[in-house]
Amino acid sequence: MSDADRPRRPWRLQGGPPTEPMPLVDLLRRTPYRNARVAIEGAEEARVREALDLAVRLGELMLRSGAGAPQVEGSVAAVCAAAGLNSVEIDITLQSLLVHAHVDAVHAVTELRVVRSTRHDYARLVAVHELVDAFVSGHIELPEAVEQLRDIKRARRTWPDWAVTSATAGLAAAVAVMIGASLFTAGVTVLVVLAVSAVSRVMKPLHLPDFYSNAISAFVATALAWAVYAMGAQGWIPLGGNDFAFIVAGGIVALLPGRTMASAVEDVISGYAVTGAGRLLAVLVSLTGIIIGVAVALGLTIRLTEALSFTFVSPTVLDLRTTQAEWWASIIGAFVVGACGSVTMQTLHRLVLPTATLAVAAGSVYAVLTRVVDVGAVTSTGLAALALGLVGRLVALRLGAPAMAVVVPASFGLLPGLTIFRGLYELVGQEAATIGPLSSQAGFVTLLGAAGVLLAIATGTTLGEIIASPWDRRLTRARRRARV
Repeated sequence: MSDADRPRRPWRLQGGPPTEPMPLVDLLRRTPYRNARVAIEGAEEARVREALDLAVRLGELMLRSGAGAPQVEGSVAAVCAAAGLNSVEIDITLQSLLVHAHVDAVHAVTELRVVRSTRHDYARLVAVHELVDAFVSGHIELPEAVEQLRDIKRARRTWPDWAVTSATAGLAAAVAVMIGASLFTAGVTVLVVLAVSAVSRVMKPLHLPDFYSNAISAFVATALAWAVYAMGAQGWIPLGGNDFAFIVAGGIVALLPGRTMASAVEDVISGYAVTGAGRLLAVLVSLTGIIIGVAVALGLTIRLTEALSFTFVSPTVLDLRTTQAEWWASIIGAFVVGACGSVTMQTLHRLVLPTATLAVAAGSVYAVLTRVVDVGAVTSTGLAALALGLVGRLVALRLGAPAMAVVVPASFGLLPGLTIFRGLYELVGQEAATIGPLSSQAGFVTLLGAAGVLLAIATGTTLGEIIASPWDRRLTRARRRARV
């Protein structure tokens, strides 16, 4: 029998199944749109192009406004499913969004958008969330959705620049109060941050990368804090060495890329390794710029202090938890942090109060764990972030907003500004000159603890949102009934 006449056995693939397009139902898993109205019949080519254009432009706006890859993919997939695009491939990187849809077995449509710059605007993210929810539930049709998206892009930002600058100063002052600063020190912190903002505006025409702008801002904040401390050392104002640490810590928190860190960890956990790695690298570079700016300023100011016969109170004597402040000061500070953080992220007016309340709740959980139960800082931060992510997602969906719009600003009160300052002081302070390698080792360990706190915030809030996701359907239905 020849080879041509010999019966052929069906070829079997060794190993796992071949790679095929992921069903849209799987892409919508753990998103508020996983119960979206999915069109049964396939769309014609004209509708495919129109729907794909809407989905890509919507995803581009979300990336520009600071959304993470999972949120963008969920929204794009929901729009495609509701429009009747049954076979869709979505590829998201740090700066681009590509969507490929099949019209039939022969024809396909591909859309690509590149995002070269981002600017946090949670009000637009809330508007996009409401648009997608209305479209997938059938309340609006495709032409109306396209028009609404155009209006969202053209809308003015919710808060003017002066309000954002003032909120940034208020955020730094509130953080200082939470860790033990007096009202006078908080007022000085406001003035220092406003001066740093003025320097940033002067540098704006230079279009410096974030690394250099963060380094300069951190240097200016630390130098100005030392100048105020020098006046306190002369007895001109009531301000001491501890207050110097509080001012710098508040400035560090105002500069920290908290949202980028959370997005990076969420992307990695959700399977977007390339995007998450890019965001993590951006966080590392920004954080390095802040550390370099503070460290250089500390080194110079400590030498000036020695030359002028001043004496710093080393921040190593400080308790790095919120036990430096009274409980009422911590609560008020957390509330202000949440409110000011919402303004800095350009959220809606109606979300400021809920976000501030969530910040108080997260700060209270952290305070109870550290003061009463005596749990470590990293563990306490992770548990507080877990509770924040869980409750924050439920509250946000009930208010018709994505979870990040309230969770991210509410987490600013957990950022480790004082821990970073202590680590840098141990690296370049007076102890480094006397003890040498031991102090440097302690400084690196302290900075590593700060990194652990940042990671605990990001992973905790992400896990909390995942745990809360089964309640999405019930809350979404209640929201839609209230809207009708």
